[in-house]
Amino acid sequence: MESRFPELPEWSPISRLGGGLWLLAYVLFLLHAAFDKSGFLFPDFANLMIHEAGHVFFSWGGYTIMILGGTVGELIVPLLCAAAFLYKREVYGFTFSVFWFFENFLYIGTYMADSRTAVLSLVNSDESDWTILFTQWNVLLYDQRIGHVTRLLGWLGMLAVVGWLAWKTYRSEQPELRRLKM
Repeated sequence: MESRFPELPEWSPISRLGGGLWLLAYVLFLLHAAFDKSGFLFPDFANLMIHEAGHVFFSWGGYTIMILGGTVGELIVPLLCAAAFLYKREVYGFTFSVFWFFENFLYIGTYMADSRTAVLSLVNSDESDWTILFTQWNVLLYDQRIGHVTRLLGWLGMLAVVGWLAWKTYRSEQPELRRLKM
């Protein structure tokens, strides 16, 4: 039976050196993130700007959508970048964008877990988005659990991305393996 979906072209070729250097960068970032106690990593400066723009962009949808829009914006932007690189079949750009998507989960989870304690500093508000949303959804008592699960999803996603890039790098210069469906 014929598939309704067209076959995607092969991924753009990558070198072992390039893949290895990207893998090193990701491993160093993961180590930095693992030992960081602030809950705010250097990519989060860019994520924060996207987050704040998300509130404005989603303000058309009412109060709840506007509050949620910050986090939605943080996740949509890297997903749109990932979709563009997937379409172009660019390994490094796709990997970076998906890694960035999952890195956001660390930041989001940290703020979710802080909903009741409100220790972390905020921008433009006395009350965090997640305090407002969790209170509205009657799950504020579970803020720590939800935050930790969100962070875990971020870690698992970033590790999966690194694993995928390692696999693509390993197979990159082995034509006999490249011919097999990836």
